[in-house]
Amino acid sequence: MADSEDRWALLGGENEGPLAGRQEPGGPERTMSAICDPSRLPHRVVVLVFMCFLGFGSYFCYDNPAALQTQVIQDMNLNTAQFMQLYAWYSWPNVVLCFLGGFLIDRVFGIRLGTIIFSLFVCVGQVIFAAGAWANYFWLMEAGRFVFGIGGESLAVAQNTYAVNWFKGKELNLVFGLQLSMARLGSTVNMNIMGWVYSKVAGAVGSSGHTTLGISLMIAAGTCVFSLICALVLAFFDKRAERILNKEQGKTGEVIKLTDVKDFSLSLWLIFIICVFYYVAIFPFIGQGQVFFIEKFDFSPAQARAVNSIVYIISAPASPILGFIVDKTGRNIGWVFAAVVATLCAHMMLAFTFWNPWIAMSLLGLSYSLLACALWPMVAFVVPEHQLGTAYGFMQSIQNLGLAVIAIGVGVIVDIRGYLVLEVFFCACICIALMAVVGLYFVDYLKGEGLNRSAAARAKLQKETTTDAESKKQSSTVMQDGRARLASMSAFGLRNRYLCRLGAQLPDHCSTHLSSLAHRSVLK
Repeated sequence: MADSEDRWALLGGENEGPLAGRQEPGGPERTMSAICDPSRLPHRVVVLVFMCFLGFGSYFCYDNPAALQTQVIQDMNLNTAQFMQLYAWYSWPNVVLCFLGGFLIDRVFGIRLGTIIFSLFVCVGQVIFAAGAWANYFWLMEAGRFVFGIGGESLAVAQNTYAVNWFKGKELNLVFGLQLSMARLGSTVNMNIMGWVYSKVAGAVGSSGHTTLGISLMIAAGTCVFSLICALVLAFFDKRAERILNKEQGKTGEVIKLTDVKDFSLSLWLIFIICVFYYVAIFPFIGQGQVFFIEKFDFSPAQARAVNSIVYIISAPASPILGFIVDKTGRNIGWVFAAVVATLCAHMMLAFTFWNPWIAMSLLGLSYSLLACALWPMVAFVVPEHQLGTAYGFMQSIQNLGLAVIAIGVGVIVDIRGYLVLEVFFCACICIALMAVVGLYFVDYLKGEGLNRSAAARAKLQKETTTDAESKKQSSTVMQDGRARLASMSAFGLRNRYLCRLGAQLPDHCSTHLSSLAHRSVLK
């Protein structure tokens, strides 16, 4: 029975087991209900609900400027270049914080305190942003976006760390899919409700203007307060689970070494190029898309907001489905190529035709979801496991650098040359990404790195590699000690062998975790 309990403790307390009805230490002997027992599924489902809503406020408020683009420009008397600075200021701190978020959670704050601190940054940043509009100080709005950015990306790292700490194995696929869908839901609700909120506030105040804008943004800050409450509740649940299950706080598992950059392969640098030049044609476009649809297609503000949000609406259900398809088929480079070509077609339709923009935006939503599912996992195929944290951190860093710089450039292009030239610029960025995809295909073909292998071929190769490694290890052990096969295994070794055969994740000191930066970046 003791051995069974030890095995159960190492498994992290899954849905059922000998300790499912454990009592809290120091308390009377009693059986906890499933909803209160952190080792049981019903309790973890409750935790998952708060986990998903943890980032809702961040994603809701990130695109507040896009949802209220016309109002922000008119009420604050801005041009497009100044307006796009609101997105640039969000990205600037994350050029550096992508390397530090995991470190701060692991070594400085811990997962619970770190999540609360990052949630506070998001909440305070949104309040400063709203106060700047209320007081008619644009520089204060920029400062608010900077503070908001400090918390936003790191909060996503904390969210993924909680997920890894509470859910294991195949459960993680569903959990990350639900988190992604909730993130897209926050963006979609923002796009479609903030205009209505502004109109209701204007009716109550008696007129539009910076005061109405400030009040509307302050109402939006309520979602950040809600996410902060979720962070506090999660901290309570995690502390309680730690006490009952005698487990440690979750860690990101990220290992960041900037010296690893010199060892990055050509394939990885091409992946970085694809990432930067693809995403700079997506997020800055959505950021200023409302006015584009109003001016070119003569849409009302409500219609413009609706079509501008279709990328997020499609991404919510499509990302898990497309991720499953990519996992089952492999051929990542082929899927990335298809996504980039489809995005180029969408931007060309928006630039050179007057077709219903719902067609182009729907295609853009599908291709955006497909690229996220196929591109980010490729990093793990070309980088050793000990360099994953550095690779994903660097990828996220240069992505934010590109978004910050291009956001400023997009505003200048619109003010000087108009939206047609802007769409041509986006097409040029996508063409650069397309050339990088073609280059990646040939490099992969010549080096045999397997980025475009089928899923079946990868599984076969992994099985052969594992078998060879185990054979060599066993041969080496026998040569060193002829009695090795007769030696008894320690209880620790027996437990780890048991866990490995079940496919369970070992404790931190026995195994390494994939970087949560990968999951965080897909959520973006």
